[in-house]
Amino acid sequence: MSLKVARPLSTLKGTWTRLLDTDRLRRSSQVLSVIGDNACIFGGEVQPRQPVDDKVDLFSLKPDAPNLETKSLSTAPSPRVGSASAVLNGKMYLFSGRGGTDMAPIEEDGAVWEFDPSSSSWASLKPADSSKPYPPARSYHCSTGDAYGAFYVHAGCPEKGRLSDLWKFNVSLRAWTQLVDAPAPHRGGTSIAHSNGMLFRMNGFDGTTEQGGSIDIFDISANSWSTKTFKADGNDGPEARSVCVLLPVRLAQKDKLLTLFGEHDPSLLGHAGAGKMLSDVWIYDISEHWWTQLYPDDSNGVPAPRGWFDADVIKSSSGNDSIVVHGGLGENNERLSDVWQLSF
Repeated sequence: MSLKVARPLSTLKGTWTRLLDTDRLRRSSQVLSVIGDNACIFGGEVQPRQPVDDKVDLFSLKPDAPNLETKSLSTAPSPRVGSASAVLNGKMYLFSGRGGTDMAPIEEDGAVWEFDPSSSSWASLKPADSSKPYPPARSYHCSTGDAYGAFYVHAGCPEKGRLSDLWKFNVSLRAWTQLVDAPAPHRGGTSIAHSNGMLFRMNGFDGTTEQGGSIDIFDISANSWSTKTFKADGNDGPEARSVCVLLPVRLAQKDKLLTLFGEHDPSLLGHAGAGKMLSDVWIYDISEHWWTQLYPDDSNGVPAPRGWFDADVIKSSSGNDSIVVHGGLGENNERLSDVWQLSF
């Protein structure tokens, strides 16, 4: 099924604000999750294939008191890149990634790491039944959480090749369930988001080309996928890309998806190089099935084009949500150190 042609959202132009730029946060392939008034940042690399450290950086999102606090904790995940995180009930969860001397996928026998900012502590949540199947180790996968205490892990890169599998981890039961694989092709650097009982998946890199032109929709209750297509021409919809984000946002009293930035043409050097990076912002109307490109106010500057970054949603209890974007890889192959907020 094809999506309708994009149309303007005149009231949702958006405004970029740079919140911070510090060398401590220079990195790509990290995770960022917003919990309350803080953005939690972990992992990533400055030099290719060299994870930064195992510290957690907490950045305050309060408008009158932005600050950065770096925590070195006695128990923490090993340094890693290409992990994926999500927030459930005020805690950050992450799974696997790439690290060690060989930069191989980090195999932890199905364990999920839980960070609790209220106690500044990590916990390794191992499956309650070690005999049951769990997702294999991987990097450059994606994850999201739902409103019922489930953490989802999808696709990514194992030791060789790419994946299209989908797994659900019940946090309270510490139990994995494998769900139906997503539509082909297998891919890394893809994006996933949860909204109202549905998972939305798009973009990614299949080893040859960037993917685009479709949104794959997983109905959690029915355990089934469907697909909506669009023209990935930069006019009717966003161009194909990978290593970007897909975020569920509440804007103009409606549930929407937001995707932005990413890599459009990969580098021949792989992780050691930078391809063509994008700087565009797109909104997808979930109920009416159309895309529109946003052109945020640039009077105070805008983020440089980038991929291999991370971003999350700052939820609003009354008005429009906003998003926070951090770091990534620029077109000059330099890791970025800035933090931006896109508000509406």
